[in-house]
Amino acid sequence: MESTSCPEGIEIENSNHYFDGVELEALAQEYGTPLYVMSETIVRRHCEALRESFLRRYPGTRAYYASKAFQTLDMLRIIKDEGLGVDVVSGGELYAALKAGVVPSDIIFHGNAKTDHEFRLAVEAGVGRIAVDNLEEIYRIEREAARTGKTQTILFRVTPGVDSHTHRFISTGSLDSKFGIPLEPVETTRYIEALAACPHVDFAGLHFHVGSQLLENTSHLAALRVALGFAARLARDFGLTVRELNMGGGFGIRYLPEDRAPALSEFVDPLMAAVREWSAREKLPLPACAIEPGRWIVGEAGLTLYQIIAVKEIPGVRTYVAVDGGMGDNIRPALYDAKYHAAIVGRTRDQGASVGRGEAAGHGRAQNRSSVVESNVATASERPFRTVTIAGRYCESGDILVRDASLPEPRPGDILSLFSTGAYCFAMASNYNRVPRPALVMVKNGKARLSVRRETYEDLLSRDI
Repeated sequence: MESTSCPEGIEIENSNHYFDGVELEALAQEYGTPLYVMSETIVRRHCEALRESFLRRYPGTRAYYASKAFQTLDMLRIIKDEGLGVDVVSGGELYAALKAGVVPSDIIFHGNAKTDHEFRLAVEAGVGRIAVDNLEEIYRIEREAARTGKTQTILFRVTPGVDSHTHRFISTGSLDSKFGIPLEPVETTRYIEALAACPHVDFAGLHFHVGSQLLENTSHLAALRVALGFAARLARDFGLTVRELNMGGGFGIRYLPEDRAPALSEFVDPLMAAVREWSAREKLPLPACAIEPGRWIVGEAGLTLYQIIAVKEIPGVRTYVAVDGGMGDNIRPALYDAKYHAAIVGRTRDQGASVGRGEAAGHGRAQNRSSVVESNVATASERPFRTVTIAGRYCESGDILVRDASLPEPRPGDILSLFSTGAYCFAMASNYNRVPRPALVMVKNGKARLSVRRETYEDLLSRDI
């Protein structure tokens, strides 16, 4: 891997690859593979960039971490320490956020099909905001709030009818979407009537989200114009003030060396300028604005390590490199046709040994920058490059992690890394084929700590009766 194309946090010294100061080969040896690795330094660096580009630049704004991208107790504590709010989309995510000590008023609860149990948990906990996704939710929130004697603040999640030109599975702002409230006048009247009938529900404002992994701001700006037009209509026709405006997330990151991910300012500066212009033009109060980055904070902060199990050449067709993970730990290539950058970053002493050790224990100490893992095999940098397809271990033809990857001639026992896997890989992991989910290690300034242990075979059967 050329140093000029190194992902964030990666350094190469004497053919050894380091991530946040920790040697990747040593991590694979110590914790086993597959292995999720997250850089706390990068996470915190992105949180600081968020404060610098948005929160400090625009007083009165708020940022919520979209925790569906990557949620562990460890990560939630970091977000809490960084002073950000948390966006959750299920009772489980809400429970974890509360367990991690996140202040309930700093939580916003999303979802297009929230259950009664989830509403009860949210209202009783005192979450700061619930984003209403359909008419019935207003009445259901009223019942829970009245029962507990509380007033629950809500936002309307609106459907702006914007095509975000992303994969259709992660486009959420189009008119034909399962998410959000349509803005037709007859629907608006029904929602306003519901608010009038629900005294324990406090309407604070609007929320919209147009999609994920967006690399330019046109969709956000188009959706904002629609949302602001709706806010003006609410004020003019119903006397309803939009005090808050949540503009969602979806800010893209760098997955491949040739990708250019825009700076956060390229999104938030024109958005805030448009809100201020609207406020002055309509002579309406400037709403408190919020954003919800998820992938933008954690995507490039993570990588996944695999061990190469086999190399199979089909002459004149393709060379498959089979690894010990795949769609169970990263469903995104199969689900979204997601693209990743791969590199060989080391070699295990004994093929298969590190995997077995990781499944059995998942504990230990990785070596830092001063360590050197001995190997009698030529380093990857000394081998000729080949174009290969990286295939997962799962019993599906679609379990392909990377097509046409350029790698130094791969060999069984090599340690392979996929970069920018910090978002939606751990979160969407499964036990398909009864494969245990990987461990997760957090690294910071040359030190590693186990954040989530590797599942065992016994874990897989623990809920069976």
